[in-house]
Amino acid sequence: MVQNSSTFKAFRIEEVDGNFQGSIKEMEFGTLNNNEVRVKVYYSSLNYKDALSASGNKGVTRNYPHTPGIDAVGTIEKSNSDLYSVGEKVIVTSYDLGMNTDGGFAEYIQVPSEWVVKLPEKMTMKEAMIYGTAGLTAGMSVLRLTELIKPEDGKIAVSGATGGVGALSVSILSKLGYSVVAITGKETERNYLINLGAEGVLLRSEVENFAQKPLLKPLFAGAIDTVGGVILENIIKSTNSIGVVTCCGNVASPKLDLTVFPFILRGVTLIGIDSQNYPMKYRKIVWNKLAHEWKPKQLDDTCNEINLEDVPQKIELMLNGKLKGRTVLNLAE
Repeated sequence: MVQNSSTFKAFRIEEVDGNFQGSIKEMEFGTLNNNEVRVKVYYSSLNYKDALSASGNKGVTRNYPHTPGIDAVGTIEKSNSDLYSVGEKVIVTSYDLGMNTDGGFAEYIQVPSEWVVKLPEKMTMKEAMIYGTAGLTAGMSVLRLTELIKPEDGKIAVSGATGGVGALSVSILSKLGYSVVAITGKETERNYLINLGAEGVLLRSEVENFAQKPLLKPLFAGAIDTVGGVILENIIKSTNSIGVVTCCGNVASPKLDLTVFPFILRGVTLIGIDSQNYPMKYRKIVWNKLAHEWKPKQLDDTCNEINLEDVPQKIELMLNGKLKGRTVLNLAE
């Protein structure tokens, strides 16, 4: 679809007297540079980075006014690149999208073609944004974990299990035959996690209150941690010999207070997941697995759909830890 207007709608964050305010604005199209593409956005999604950007967090976004949205899916509307043609369905996630480059909370985005991935067959645009950066991060975590740990090796812990990365990790691991223990601070979401595929649920407070020892009783063959801090510390200390833990978040804390004992006495491996700049070769592998053998049967159960006018309310809920699963922004209507 080719635009027939000189402007498009975007959710813009502006700084006014030191306060950051969001509203829907009419934006003009910019000049398309060499090796760039213009994408008509059909769906985006809400991530924690978007909420931080919308709050004026200069660690995420340096300059305002700005359009958040680190995820987008749509069709190529104009291309100055040999890699993509007009009309192709594509996904754009992470890199600098929505951080210091205007992002997916808009009807159009303009990005370097190197940031773009073709939408896999058997994946709808909405499914791509139910996944989004959270799904890509979950997929990267699962890919690295399953390279070394098999279902018969034991239980896999997933922290922050009601969040986007956590919920999708639970679903994917369950589909692959792993026994998953979901860790959450939300006791009321136990049934939700069981329905996603968790075989057991541990409350965050239980894990935080594990004994303060250099090593703890082995409980897990591996783990996907999304929160950091004490939770990650105690997961590592509770991981079996030759176990594997991936980490991708630090919402609890970026600091770890550990000895080297889990690593040299049990041979535990800690793998960091960098979803922002993950190599394109592996992005394509993960997206294709998410489209096929990893796709959870209950993928839609992890999703709430909103429109552009709903974004401020959902950002507030996310910042207060009151959102679960994935929030998908429909820009096609």
